[in-house]
Amino acid sequence: MKRVYLDNAATTPMAPEIIQMMSEMMKTHFANPSSVHSFGRESKTVVENARKSIANLLNTSPGSIFFTSGGTEADNMAIKCGIDDHKITHAITSKLSHHAVLYPLEDLEAEGRIKLSYIDIDESGVVSLPHLKELLANNPRTFVSIMHANNEIGTIQDIKAIGEICKEYNAIFHSDTVQTIAHFPFDMKELNVDFMAASAHKFHGPKGVGFVYISENIQIKPLLRGGAQERNMRAGTENVYGIAALAMAMEMAYEHLEEEVKYIKGLKSYMIEKFKTEMQDVQFYGKCTDMDNSLYTVLSVNFPETDIAEMLLFNLDILGVACSGGSACASGGSKSSHVLSGINPESKRPGIRFSFSKYNTKEDIDFAVAKLKELFN
Repeated sequence: MKRVYLDNAATTPMAPEIIQMMSEMMKTHFANPSSVHSFGRESKTVVENARKSIANLLNTSPGSIFFTSGGTEADNMAIKCGIDDHKITHAITSKLSHHAVLYPLEDLEAEGRIKLSYIDIDESGVVSLPHLKELLANNPRTFVSIMHANNEIGTIQDIKAIGEICKEYNAIFHSDTVQTIAHFPFDMKELNVDFMAASAHKFHGPKGVGFVYISENIQIKPLLRGGAQERNMRAGTENVYGIAALAMAMEMAYEHLEEEVKYIKGLKSYMIEKFKTEMQDVQFYGKCTDMDNSLYTVLSVNFPETDIAEMLLFNLDILGVACSGGSACASGGSKSSHVLSGINPESKRPGIRFSFSKYNTKEDIDFAVAKLKELFN
């Protein structure tokens, strides 16, 4: 049976070149990078070359890149260590933040260690900069966590402007950039960001490896203790071939960024037009149809109320279309999306997120729209 994969915001298929590289490296670079013999030194070289490569792509120093098990660990490390080590008692985030940000902040609030404020958002999920200034003016030395682009509705925040406001009020600024690293250019010399998170499987690398960017202007203690790896910042034997694959995936993404952005935007525009012309009463969440202010990889759609709403994703899967109802990170969960309910709490219309990669085609979109029409008709 024909199947199409339109859930790339959840995870992307690994690039064949990276699978081949990892397979070869597993045979040759199996040694522990902390070992002092020649095998260990070779593994260490791989890790440090990857660090330098990533730093160059972000226009920062290698000393600001620390490898983690992925975006969730990177977010947790930034939040818990940033707040604890700097004696922070107030934090600001959005109710649309990823649970890797919301849950640790809510835990700290429940423990009585911080007061947590939620920034105002509009119907598209854009945060209010005047409200951010107001909150910072009334709460000295705050930890601010605003995600760069929302994984469910695709809305992009102006992290340059947010960073400048945080600098003005001496706040620590963390941004979850898991959906945007390797999809948008970054110049860390121009951004006032203290922490950022990345995960390789969002840009055709392997799962289980990512990094946290930590500005050289801020100091924290490790979240994980037990060894001196990652320059004493993250204990645990490094995932050598995962780290090499992360760097290779970023290099490939940025080398071909312009042409791939153009191609994927074309797919997204094509699907929007198909929905507008071939289905009735289809609406789009957030700023999804605004190519300059939303993730070009994400199209978040809501459909007319239907008796099969709860089974819509299941039925699409049976028909060969893999997509998502908001976030796929809460594995197996049937709970409604906190993001979709956050911007439109009264809606009973079913929401579906389609997300694209360079491996998708217009034929994939034709197939998906045909199956949706079949279900609704």
